[in-house]
Amino acid sequence: MNKIFTLFLLLSLQTLFAQQPYYDDVNLSLTGQDLYFALQQKIENASTSFNYGDTRDSMKITDEDPENNNNVLLLYGYDDTGSCTTDRSRDKDDFGGGSCQYNREHTFARSNANPSMGNVDNGTTGIGADPQNIRPTDQQMNNNRGSKKFAAGSGNAGNVGSGNWYPGDEWKGDVARIMMYMYTRYGDRCNPSLNGTGALQGSTEMLQIYLQWNAEDPVTDFEDQRNPHLETVYGNRNPFIDNPYLATLIWGGPVAEDRWGLVGTEEFIAENISVYPNPTSEIIWIKDHTSFSVDHYSVFDISGRRILFNTFNASKKKVDVSHLDNGVYLLELVSTERRITKKIVVQ
Repeated sequence: MNKIFTLFLLLSLQTLFAQQPYYDDVNLSLTGQDLYFALQQKIENASTSFNYGDTRDSMKITDEDPENNNNVLLLYGYDDTGSCTTDRSRDKDDFGGGSCQYNREHTFARSNANPSMGNVDNGTTGIGADPQNIRPTDQQMNNNRGSKKFAAGSGNAGNVGSGNWYPGDEWKGDVARIMMYMYTRYGDRCNPSLNGTGALQGSTEMLQIYLQWNAEDPVTDFEDQRNPHLETVYGNRNPFIDNPYLATLIWGGPVAEDRWGLVGTEEFIAENISVYPNPTSEIIWIKDHTSFSVDHYSVFDISGRRILFNTFNASKKKVDVSHLDNGVYLLELVSTERRITKKIVVQ
């Protein structure tokens, strides 16, 4: 049974999305802060003339309901049969500030940025008009959320804890990937902790909850339709929609979907690190380099659950996997400054 499951998994892992040409000039062999800065440099080349008024028209394309092209899907929405505040889908023409109308939600709340994004009008450009951060929401739902920070929860969107907000099971991945974009695009001005709660991932500035949501709630076809249009009208893409695994490479945490196949299945040498033999049934040896001296490691199963963790205290670094079931795992190697994740096969 294990062999059949492993074969199915390996075949499934080969069904990948093509890497978008937008990233052809980005060195995707980088990890950690190096990859963060490379993506930051790429996505900061966005339009300076796109304004807040333009987002109204863009939302009708980027957030179009796949099942009804006359409607948009509303962030945080979950029920079209009761109160209009909870609507998930609404006619594109019902835009405004009145009851049962939708408006523009700054997912990273304007007042939570430091410095604040300030007030906006239809002529506003820059961070307050960044369409990657703006989604349609019911106007009352938008008011209910206000500038509350995102926090752990379950079920439908709403208040949680002491004045925090859960975006809903359907929307938590979307929100996480927007938060990652905003932090990458604008740096500390949109530090994840300014708009969310909980523990940080290791020594990074990324919240664990966003990494968890990114892994648990994969990109849908609906979310995918955002980047092509915004690349055309605004000039950039959200890299974490195109490949959620980029977040894993930068900040670690639960292993997100790798849509480009950035992790190989054979013995490899990358980033001056050798991991061998692979596949194996007993010991994996790690040969590092002066530019990347591995301090400790974690092994995750395919669900993102960490099953091994240890530090290296010898010049010959090894990981004992003899007690693991046959299958595919992710080996995360961590230095003081960065981390690298590699796929390993136990057989």
